[in-house]
Amino acid sequence: MDTNINKTIHAGLLAYGMSGKVFHAPFLNAHDGFNLKAVVERSHKNAVNDYPNIISYNSVDELLNDEEIDLVVINTPNNLHYEHSKAALNAHKHILVEKPFTANTAQAKELFELADSVGKQIFFYQNRRWDSDFTSVKKVLDSGKLGKLVEVHLRYDRYRNVIGPKAFKEKPVEASGLLYDLGPHLLDQVISLFGKPLNFHKILGKNRAGTLVDDYFSIQLSYPDNVNVFVTSSMLVVNPQPGFILHGVNGSFIKQRTDIQEEQLLAGMKLTDPGYGVEPANKDGLLTTIDADGNKTEETIPSEVGSYLPLFEAVYQAIINNQPYPVTREDVLVQLEIIES
Repeated sequence: MDTNINKTIHAGLLAYGMSGKVFHAPFLNAHDGFNLKAVVERSHKNAVNDYPNIISYNSVDELLNDEEIDLVVINTPNNLHYEHSKAALNAHKHILVEKPFTANTAQAKELFELADSVGKQIFFYQNRRWDSDFTSVKKVLDSGKLGKLVEVHLRYDRYRNVIGPKAFKEKPVEASGLLYDLGPHLLDQVISLFGKPLNFHKILGKNRAGTLVDDYFSIQLSYPDNVNVFVTSSMLVVNPQPGFILHGVNGSFIKQRTDIQEEQLLAGMKLTDPGYGVEPANKDGLLTTIDADGNKTEETIPSEVGSYLPLFEAVYQAIINNQPYPVTREDVLVQLEIIES
């Protein structure tokens, strides 16, 4: 990594639940340009077991009042992202915000104006751009082997037929439900590939007994040159379908959703382990092409090793060297326009 060890960004996490422990702390700790200084833990003080030198504050205000902290990771419940982002910007901190960034575009635009007025940057934690399975999709698209695209499907399925314990996901509060939970992942991947759609059509469903929020969604997005993209997610899929299906005039590509990083990090694997980010064996994508004579050729497409570290490198380079961050404000506004419609 091209970093200057004399320019250290002091970072703080607003929570140390699963996301703080798995998706943020290991990378902030591993990157030479960051110092993981502090975390907010209201009751259980667990972070010190993993990071002996970390400061554990009792409240968000205590962490925001730490003048040494440059970057605050907003990894609190969805309905608190706007409130905590606003507070951190007013405390003159850069912020890295988990999905969904906010509940709507009005909140997002207000935060953009605030960030500009205080001279701080907002970064969007859209880590699925760095999944190993998604890299194989980009590899196939970049190769041009599919020819003109016709149809693209992205799915993110689970099977959870009970109402979960997290109120911010299961109660009808701001930014709750499956669309706000997994929609930002799928839509960001689509937007990163194709940009803003010409138009879209969205379907929501409530299928679990007693659910108060959507647990199914499907969105059809229309793009120029008759390219149709479909994103779908359900909490009641017993046998998950391929995560990525692409059809073009010259071929098809099918790939399971196989990124292993979350599972490995939950199991305690270190980023330095040689197996980190490596997909399980025999999970390569299948590219089937056809020539002018109708002959089909099958080719396996291995994925790159998955790693979310480049996301944190991009944050570092944006703060220290003013390099553009890959997930733009425009990307997020398009995403939110679709979700809130």
